[in-house]
Amino acid sequence: MAHKAVIAGWSHIPFGKLIEPDTETLMARVSLAALQHAGLAGKDVDGIYVGVMNNGFQKQDFQGALVALADPDLAYVPATRLENACATGSAALYTAMDFIESGRGRVALVVGAEKMTSRPTPEIGDILLNASYRKEEADIEGGFAGVFGKIAAEYFSRHGDRSRELAMIAAKNHHNGVSNPYAQIRKDLGFDFCNDVSDKNPYVAQPLRRTDCSLISDGAAAIVLVSEDLAADVPRAIRFKARQHVNDILPLSRRDPIAFEGAARAWRQALAEAGATLDDLDLVETHDCFTIAELIEYEAMGLAPRGEAYKVVQEGITRKDGRLPVNPSGGLKSKGHPIGATGVSMHVMACMQLTDSAGGMQIPGAATVGVFNMGGAAVANYVSILERAK
Repeated sequence: MAHKAVIAGWSHIPFGKLIEPDTETLMARVSLAALQHAGLAGKDVDGIYVGVMNNGFQKQDFQGALVALADPDLAYVPATRLENACATGSAALYTAMDFIESGRGRVALVVGAEKMTSRPTPEIGDILLNASYRKEEADIEGGFAGVFGKIAAEYFSRHGDRSRELAMIAAKNHHNGVSNPYAQIRKDLGFDFCNDVSDKNPYVAQPLRRTDCSLISDGAAAIVLVSEDLAADVPRAIRFKARQHVNDILPLSRRDPIAFEGAARAWRQALAEAGATLDDLDLVETHDCFTIAELIEYEAMGLAPRGEAYKVVQEGITRKDGRLPVNPSGGLKSKGHPIGATGVSMHVMACMQLTDSAGGMQIPGAATVGVFNMGGAAVANYVSILERAK
């Protein structure tokens, strides 16, 4: 009989411009540490699932095969690499869950990583454009930031200039990131700095400023999944009350670019599966690749009607002391966004909250956590709702 998959352990390293030369080295730092955290070893693993986008960040590919180089006991374990743009880590995690829940294995190691900083910035921008529809969007000024700049401009055109609210989101996430030992930037930048256009905070893709954009990062995170019948044998177990993956059409020209309809559907389906409402969540880790994304995601998750997410920001609902804290980790904005690692990292942050091990990030009494990770401009949308089972 197949059993549900639960999270038994994890590992996370600080994100930033790291000395490790490649994803092989980054993944080695987290894979064995995650197994140790789960009280398991390489010989216990039935499947390895790797999330690395790459797409030109480094010449070495065949990323799924690299994890076993850290431990001879992993040499003959089936390994698969997943790629789904900025949701690559969640794609690896969900595929590993499918592996266990189909009955094909009982223990899976999920590793997400990316080495981005070894490339010049123009090359990085071009690689990231692979997460857009190049036939129509390759020449957008500002690269992938330009894609979200157009989304922000369209949102402002319909609902008014919300630059101040975007700066409030950036300031909130940087304030939260100070308490995150894994964050790339642990500095409270403040609202005024985030709101003002200056030499240190110029426009990147109008109306988005530098502080509206997530970071270029190296990093890795890992999760160990086990079949729930093994929960008694591991030190902890985090259960998925729900998990949903909903796609939207890739070209922005063929959909309403500010509706985030795939994200909204993923949230509705996940809450229905969990038999919950937003009021049942103690916090959310959401995908703030750009501050405009977080703003629209408030509407997609149902915190506000279309065009009214600014009220959520102004009322402080998503602050750490608000009704529904969003990104107490600092989010991608402060923590960093190594593409393949992000989805895994977001789930690790949720698990830390649920086990009361989040330190200064901790939301007291956190019992139910939502995670939203997306690939591209709200194309691949993943929503998880987690709770502690042990």
